[in-house]
Amino acid sequence: MDATQHFSEALANEYPLVWLDTLITYTLNPSRAEHTGLTNERALYLYEQIDLEEAKLQLLIKSRVFALNKKNEIELLIRRFHSSLVILLDHSLENKKRSGFKNPLISKIHKALSACLERLLAFIETRFSIYLGLEERVPATYLMMAKKEFQKRLDKIKVLAQKQTSSIPVFEILLQNLNAFIAAHPLQEEATFRSVLYRKEWLKQLEGLNWDAASDVFQVKLHELLVYMNFNSKAYIKYLTGIIEEEITAKETPVEKMDLLLFRYKAFNQLQSKPGMVLNPKYHDLKLVVGNWFVQEIRYMEKKLQWSALPLPESAKALKPVKTQHKVIDKVLLELSSDQIGLIFRAADDLRILVAKSLSQVFRSITPHLSTPYNDTLSYKGMRTQSYVAEDRDKQIAIDALERIIKKIKEY
Repeated sequence: MDATQHFSEALANEYPLVWLDTLITYTLNPSRAEHTGLTNERALYLYEQIDLEEAKLQLLIKSRVFALNKKNEIELLIRRFHSSLVILLDHSLENKKRSGFKNPLISKIHKALSACLERLLAFIETRFSIYLGLEERVPATYLMMAKKEFQKRLDKIKVLAQKQTSSIPVFEILLQNLNAFIAAHPLQEEATFRSVLYRKEWLKQLEGLNWDAASDVFQVKLHELLVYMNFNSKAYIKYLTGIIEEEITAKETPVEKMDLLLFRYKAFNQLQSKPGMVLNPKYHDLKLVVGNWFVQEIRYMEKKLQWSALPLPESAKALKPVKTQHKVIDKVLLELSSDQIGLIFRAADDLRILVAKSLSQVFRSITPHLSTPYNDTLSYKGMRTQSYVAEDRDKQIAIDALERIIKKIKEY
């Protein structure tokens, strides 16, 4: 073994991407002499070595991950490989763009090299996605490559969609979302690795659907997929709750309406969602928002059923109030439970937004004027007590209500 070969192998042990880096930075760099002196024999050798290098690197990554025990060490290793490959891909595509050579063999090397780097990135993103920095911004060249891939796959899916005999409104929502992502200028919207990987998985799932199925069956499967992918688009949430509401409105009696609402709620709760998957990480999960909508609709329907089941007797209508009767308080109905209202009052008291001698005075003064879909007469003592032992679900619903209020105020 000569000194040069020994040095190369030692360097490869320290920096596993040395072969690919040398090929991109020196051999295929149009501004260096190595590029102009590349013979056909040498070019053919390099072309044949690319696939071997890819296989070697995949084995190396797996073996190095397997040798580590700590999550932070694995995360550091995966992020280093991923970021280095993204940089090399950027340089490789830039070389290809700047190269003025018409040699078909060199063009073949460029194509094989880009494909190799894309497969290595896909390998890491598929096998080790939990270790990637998903909120980091995607480099411009990598994003451009991803968008081209998305467009090609989307065009094929559009062809598949033509097999469906009736229109699919949900599919149109998907198309609008992906088209907007593809068309967005890199400077106008900072795409993250999360947003790119989400759409890669989303397209993969769409491609796997049975597009030959009957229209009604297919649309059910598409809805199940969107819940699984936590497709928390506001347009989709509005559409989904809208079609359920239309179904319920079509029923004639309150009992039929309630039966269908409860059935749809049960079916929705049984749908699975993939952990860690979300379209918009800055918005609530799809199941949380739609689940809260179901809860509010059920409470409203229960209230209607309660009033329809207890008609006021004619004798009671004829009664006149006596002078000794206490004044009836005109209560405000809040579409929240007493536990959720209590949480909001407690937070307002802690922040001194509601100023009183004590928290008990806050509840004692305000509670008699309130009612909920479940209860017309609220206990201020019970509400105060529950505000200290609130469940996570009640906290989330209270937060959601306050965020909707904030959004509405901003619109004024």
